[in-house]
Amino acid sequence: MMPGEHRNLIKGLVFISPWIVGFLAFNLYPLIASIWFSLCDYSVLSQPVFLGVQNYVDLWHDPVFWKALRNTVVFALVAIPLSSFLSIGLAVLLNQPIAGQGIYRTIFFLPSLVPAISLAILWQWMLNGPMGLVNNLVRPFLNIINAVCGSHLQAPDWLNDPNFALGGLILTGLWGTGQAVVIYLAGLQEIPLELYEAAELDGTSAWQRFLHVTLPMLSPVIFFNVLMSIIGALQTFAVPYILTGGGDGPGRSLLFLATYIYQNAFDYWNMGYASALALCLFVLIIALSLVSVRYGEKKVHYSGR
Repeated sequence: MMPGEHRNLIKGLVFISPWIVGFLAFNLYPLIASIWFSLCDYSVLSQPVFLGVQNYVDLWHDPVFWKALRNTVVFALVAIPLSSFLSIGLAVLLNQPIAGQGIYRTIFFLPSLVPAISLAILWQWMLNGPMGLVNNLVRPFLNIINAVCGSHLQAPDWLNDPNFALGGLILTGLWGTGQAVVIYLAGLQEIPLELYEAAELDGTSAWQRFLHVTLPMLSPVIFFNVLMSIIGALQTFAVPYILTGGGDGPGRSLLFLATYIYQNAFDYWNMGYASALALCLFVLIIALSLVSVRYGEKKVHYSGR
């Protein structure tokens, strides 16, 4: 290596040293420590005792773990497509040249700025069964249906009924789609107008232009948002934790992997088992991310390729 190159290497390492130190202290060390603690009986208050893979054996036979895993996966499978369809639809509408366009964009983006704790407290009131805003909006329609059909439908008690608790949480998640809408808007504005003009000259309808021009050109942005949504959905913690007052929800319907990790680590002081759970969640996120990237390589259209 030439002397000048050696000096440049040292300067570069000095400039990125804060990031290297942060990565080693806050990412790599906690990961290695979690792997070690997952093999131990460790309560934080005492020295870890090596158990081998016993924590993973207990995890495999733990019905609460499987319940939390099921809730996490079902939430992700339902919430991600719903939020994606909604945010793409809103982005397309907000991209139209209409009066007050900036005001509408601001209105849809503002809810995404609300902190998760405040959001959970707000929706805790909105989803209240007897007097929540959501049920007050639903009841008039149910009354009409009951009058016409002779049925006896009742507005759900969202946070106390295990059949509706997860649906209430999914509804809560749709509140923050404004952030994805902004990203989709940026992607829509990068699509060349010439493609729409050529498609229109070919006699295509608006729906055909959306399917064959907008979606393919927007696919890199869709891929990015979906990948981020997968990672975020699998780590869901703050909102369900606040909605349930620190509990699991009715029939453990709002118990997620992140919540179960927190309970074992800080409620039961079983840090070794919590570390095993955390590594399972880590492996699940990595696996689904790799599958998404592999699938995205085949389906995503990049304009430069």
